[in-house]
Amino acid sequence: MTQNLPGKITCIGAALIAIVVSATTVSSDDATPIPANRAQVEAWFNNNIKPLPNRKGLNDTLLAAESGAKIVKVRKDGSGQFKTVTDAVNSVPANNKQRVIIDIGPGTYREKVTVERNKPFVTFYGAPGKVPTLSFDGTAAKYGTVYSATLQVDAPFFTAANLIIENTAPKPDGKTKGAQALAMRIGGDMATFYNVRLLGFQDTLCDDKGRHFFKDCYIEGTVDFIFGSGKSIYLNTELYAKADEGMTVIAAHARSSQAEDTGFSFVHCKVTGKGTGAMLGRPWTEMPKVVFAYTTMSEVVDPKGWSSNNHPEREGKVYFAEYKSSGAGGGAPNTRAKFTKHLSDEEVKKFITLGFIEGSKWVLPPPKV
Repeated sequence: MTQNLPGKITCIGAALIAIVVSATTVSSDDATPIPANRAQVEAWFNNNIKPLPNRKGLNDTLLAAESGAKIVKVRKDGSGQFKTVTDAVNSVPANNKQRVIIDIGPGTYREKVTVERNKPFVTFYGAPGKVPTLSFDGTAAKYGTVYSATLQVDAPFFTAANLIIENTAPKPDGKTKGAQALAMRIGGDMATFYNVRLLGFQDTLCDDKGRHFFKDCYIEGTVDFIFGSGKSIYLNTELYAKADEGMTVIAAHARSSQAEDTGFSFVHCKVTGKGTGAMLGRPWTEMPKVVFAYTTMSEVVDPKGWSSNNHPEREGKVYFAEYKSSGAGGGAPNTRAKFTKHLSDEEVKKFITLGFIEGSKWVLPPPKV
């Protein structure tokens, strides 16, 4: 990369660990494409992601965990079982087999929170009208890039709903080493995020590894503010590019070989922001895979759309693609970088179904408390 980002090598190395998935037949839910009409997306979601009692084909371990969910409350005023999110997470037993919903009361919790890999089935829940904030100011200089996150999740089957996660470290000035600062790193497989706001500048979200589903979220930043080796769908999510000065890039996906089954799929998203010249993506490693489908893009997006990151030798290896982009920054095919693709109706199908992440086996509706 033109701009070195210390600590990201950890994220790359972790991504080389294979994700073992069962080779079962794709269900009809996995095969149903997200509709072209944005107004029909919610109906599609409700028809395909039914509540637990009406689901078939769910992961057996997940099914068992959901049958006896436990709720613990975090309240700053002491009216819950815990005053801090960290204490609530610490109360979850190792090798947990039961869904634990950590109901977080309103207010700002200044904590650096980690959900270890041996604590699956954890949910962070905030009330829709009283959304809590997790806040910290960790930087790469102090913790290393991927460990600077306010929230780090290594456990599988994690869920977050109605939550703000921010890193309040100052905006990198391009001169200070290690100024990048994550809001969240998600390294656990089969994680879902609903109505979550991720706030930061450079490297806001490390979508590190595993399969993830984001819906109705908001993610903002400057350089590579969604990066990593995850395999994720971002649905109806706003991407706010702070392109007021300097380089701005939304997605820096890391994929180094055809054998790596990873990629980012942005469907019915909105690219907004301030300034101009934002790039949809650039190749962090040799073979990144990023797709934008049915996405509305403001004038913040550069007409070229995509960057080779000054690595012309990668231009024939990247998979940067769009399908029916719209808006002032949508860009006509003849204005986009020549090494990018405009997908056909057939080519886009695999990126706009739950099958991309085998979601019918593990994606559940937003929790209710």
